[in-house]
Amino acid sequence: MGQSAELRYAGGRRFYPYSQFLKERFGCKVYKLTVDAGFTCPNRDGTKGAGGCIYCENSSFSPAAGSRLSVREQVEKEKRLAEARYGASRFIAYFQPFSNTYAPVGKLRALHDEALSVDGVVGLSLGTRPDCVPPEVLDYLQELAGRTHLWVEYGLQSSHDRTLEVINRGHTFAEFEDAVLRTRGRGIFICVHLILGLPGETREMIQATASRIAKLGIDGVKLHHLHVVRDTALAGMYDRGEIRLLELDEYVRLSADVLERLPPWTVLQRFVGDVQGDSLVAPKWNEGKLRVLEAIQEELERRGVRQGSRYVGPDVPPGWADASRKVLAAARQADRL
Repeated sequence: MGQSAELRYAGGRRFYPYSQFLKERFGCKVYKLTVDAGFTCPNRDGTKGAGGCIYCENSSFSPAAGSRLSVREQVEKEKRLAEARYGASRFIAYFQPFSNTYAPVGKLRALHDEALSVDGVVGLSLGTRPDCVPPEVLDYLQELAGRTHLWVEYGLQSSHDRTLEVINRGHTFAEFEDAVLRTRGRGIFICVHLILGLPGETREMIQATASRIAKLGIDGVKLHHLHVVRDTALAGMYDRGEIRLLELDEYVRLSADVLERLPPWTVLQRFVGDVQGDSLVAPKWNEGKLRVLEAIQEELERRGVRQGSRYVGPDVPPGWADASRKVLAAARQADRL
């Protein structure tokens, strides 16, 4: 696999963790601060639909959901907590609930400037949908990426249109591909969200999704297991016995399948979904997030593989993100950092 095969993962990992990526870029630990900027979604406001995705209940997975504080106040509050708990000094403001590019450029600029005005904030991460990045928004995000570290996180969940219909995403895989291709080459880091265990999906379908996104020049991936929270359409399906959820060992195997097919340089930002409060219906695994992470590492070791072992695609990462990473690596080797 050329130069990409030489990438070494910290701590004996067999995958590329987000913590390592951030430390390589900034020379220290960087912490995410979650922000709710009051956005909605075209799949909820009537533009695409009114019910949202079948699993969607944003307050269940975002600690900032529903905040009445300004963006700056939220960032400062979360920053103080991270400083006290972790001794943190560098931060990325994560605009999480709903679709955080679904607004005019002027509004986006004002919100982002608020977050970046807080001392220690070195970047932004914007959770959004592939149908919420019109040309004028991408042009603005390119400008923004020229002055700060910027991730755009696209919710996809699956590459199979039939699955996207079942979960009521309101967009196709082709729309996702188009958004990624229009985002690439602008200095923006691209992350994609995938859910494993969606209704009707087989192991082979999940493997196919991993292989498809591997060829698109994605910089990061967030993996989630399908979980049921209260007051969602999915909860009704679960109560009626219409879906089966993954056991932990199944999720671990599927996660390893995905990692084998991703490029070695793709950053793994998350391995398991969070649910806030007591809204979780199922599955209620007893193992915490760290144990799930360790189980995935153990599965890769058992197979004798690492991230990228089954990757088929370009030998070197495409785009600006990789170029900047190689510059940092070269500088480190020359003892300039």
